[in-house]
Amino acid sequence: MDDKYRETHKRGMITRLRRIEGQIRGIQGMIEQDSTCEAVAQQVAAARRALDRAFYELIACTMEVEFESAGTVRAAKAAGAHVAKILAKYG
Repeated sequence: MDDKYRETHKRGMITRLRRIEGQIRGIQGMIEQDSTCEAVAQQVAAARRALDRAFYELIACTMEVEFESAGTVRAAKAAGAHVAKILAKYG
């Protein structure tokens, strides 16, 4: 993965996380303003989906790095196993 590509991914992830941070602050404000439970739940679900998308993007990045560095079929299988462990542990 070249540096320009890596920086693009990095900036995109930071932007995504800042947006999620804003969503969370908005949810806190809704609770402070006594919004309905359903309205808060809707926003929590949206924030959760946004976090899921960030997680999947990180997994895709891990896969790219792992498979790019794999020079053999054996290394590619090990890379796949590593990604599978990450998904089992965090996914």
